[in-house]
Amino acid sequence: MSHRRHKHPKRSAKTEQPEHMDHPEHEKKSDKTKSAPHSHETGEMEGMSHDSHKNHGGGHDHTTAGQMHHMKDMKRRFIVSVIITIPILLLSPMIQQWFGFTIDIPYREGIIFALATFIYLYGGKPFLTMMIGEIRSKKPGMMTLISMAISVAYFYSAMTLVMPGGKEFFWELATLIDIMLIGHYIEAKSVLGAANALEELVKMMPKTAMRVKADGQLEEVGVDQLKKEDIILVRPGEKIPADGKVVEGESMTDEAFLTGESKPVYKKPGSDVFMGSTNIDGALRIKITKSGEESYLSQVIELVKEAQQSRSKTQDLANRAAAWLFYAATAIGAVTFAVWAAIASQMDAVLRSVTVLIIACPHALGLAVPLVVAISTSIAARKGILIRNRQAFETLKDIDAICFDKTGTITEGKLSVSDVIALENESTILLYAASIEQNSEHIIAKAIVNYAKTKNVKPIKADDFIAFPGIGAKAVVDGHTIMVGGPQILSKESLTLPEELKKYEESESTKVWVVVDGRIVGVILLKDTVRKTSAEAIKTLKELGIETWMLTGDNEAVAKDVASKTGIDHFEANLLPDQKLKIIKKIHDSGKIVAMVGDGINDAPSLLTADIGIAIGAGTDIAIESADIILTKSDLYSVVPAIRLSRATYKKMVQNLWWASGYNIVAIPLAAGVMAPWGIIIDPAIGAVLMSVSTVVVALNAQLLKRASIE
Repeated sequence: MSHRRHKHPKRSAKTEQPEHMDHPEHEKKSDKTKSAPHSHETGEMEGMSHDSHKNHGGGHDHTTAGQMHHMKDMKRRFIVSVIITIPILLLSPMIQQWFGFTIDIPYREGIIFALATFIYLYGGKPFLTMMIGEIRSKKPGMMTLISMAISVAYFYSAMTLVMPGGKEFFWELATLIDIMLIGHYIEAKSVLGAANALEELVKMMPKTAMRVKADGQLEEVGVDQLKKEDIILVRPGEKIPADGKVVEGESMTDEAFLTGESKPVYKKPGSDVFMGSTNIDGALRIKITKSGEESYLSQVIELVKEAQQSRSKTQDLANRAAAWLFYAATAIGAVTFAVWAAIASQMDAVLRSVTVLIIACPHALGLAVPLVVAISTSIAARKGILIRNRQAFETLKDIDAICFDKTGTITEGKLSVSDVIALENESTILLYAASIEQNSEHIIAKAIVNYAKTKNVKPIKADDFIAFPGIGAKAVVDGHTIMVGGPQILSKESLTLPEELKKYEESESTKVWVVVDGRIVGVILLKDTVRKTSAEAIKTLKELGIETWMLTGDNEAVAKDVASKTGIDHFEANLLPDQKLKIIKKIHDSGKIVAMVGDGINDAPSLLTADIGIAIGAGTDIAIESADIILTKSDLYSVVPAIRLSRATYKKMVQNLWWASGYNIVAIPLAAGVMAPWGIIIDPAIGAVLMSVSTVVVALNAQLLKRASIE
């Protein structure tokens, strides 16, 4: 199957540059996904998915509630229908004959007719309704064929109650409706999960802010009341409520959810800050430059919303097979009726036509794909893989390129000490640094203290502790004045690097300089650790013929170092979320099917826009909600069995579709009576048996998926 036929359950978007997505380190304008027209292939279910994110306010909540109601309605109809199906099966003569028991009660026919009528009208209502949509759009498919089958089974069976010579098929009607209801409940549940991504993003937006009034007093106001040029105060630990510039104060901020940068970013007067980022260790006064819908976080929300809207559900093989089967069964049924009416009787014509439609009934077709998906989902879960999108998982077998975020995906997403360079005794320098850093909750400080513990170095009391937000800290330890900090501390104290340490000044690692009594005596280097399985995963993916990319918001030096350690084919650094989209689109436009693997909020638009979005399970909720496949073990190697399982699943689905509908190539002509001159005639009862046999074959074949090797 060609790439173009698979492209793409998500891709129907063009990109253009928005006005407000800028960054102090990236002056390039960004891409913003705009949804393009796309076709509706699956009636009501698809329409719900397309409408689910028209805004991230009340409309979104309303639509999500509607989807929840639809899912619960399918579940309720299934449970009620199954309960009513039990007495129908027990009272059906054919079932009694098959299993060798007899239940004969007064008014049996009236009771079974009443129960079947209820299932037809109550359980069958969603399919009859969606059939109307398919007919109006002139695209009859699975819903039309299901509706035809249950209608033929119902009305023919009702007719046999008043006209002698026929056999009822109320049991076939009931079981067919049950199977279709459970399949569509699973689909509705999947659609609802995708609707939660925007809610997770909106949670990142602060609700209130502390505004500084003209007289210097503070007032708490809603974020929607903030205007450009307002001055706000953001204390340590608080989220920044609007984009702006620092006018007073120094601090470190965590922007990882936007940029993917693995370490905090130093902010001082004149620095840009972004809504949703977290102020870590110093109070900041910020002049607002962009608020509300102009903020960078709001732009990311728009990217997610529009990427979701651009997702179009491609017709799966079952729908296509159902469409072909619909046209074939309808045409053959009509021809059969006309021929038998001419050469025999009206009753014979009805009987033959009903048999054709009964055999063509997609009982096995309803199981062919859902049963394989259910089994593959169970297998995947045991391997740490959760499948949320069926079409995307099916497409996974054909990917040509896979893109990874770095922080938290290829790497652990947390800093650890990689080396201690000491001009004097290493343990002494580590003691001084850990003694000061034990007073801080900063991630760098924690990394140093934890490293000291592994070296059996126990911090001691630090006196006269002074923190310099965004720069470092100072204290008296064991009678010596100790200072620790990043590059800013060197300029602050006008310190000159010793010749032996100058080569580390340009290191790609995060650096903490240690100063004792005014002399620089060493530097502690910290790095984000590469996951143990990353290199093996990338090697295996390349062996499978898949091109590997790393897209990161981290700097060039760090990206190059990680790429060389893991063997990744290509990497791009210093990227914002919209710039990742641009690269994914470029790869896609070269004719390749693209998967994206990430864990952060900054990855959400990319996860949605790529042909397949894969989230690391230890990542944020938004990344997980935006993904089609989730790796719960945070093990990058899980991508490999996911691809192999996708291939094995697709193979089983194709086999099942052949069993489910392919047998009709022989059975339908027999049902139409082409072998009647030789005494071979299939009546509706035998047609139902053949249809049931195909269902059993499909079920058994699906079970064989459990033996597939996917490691």
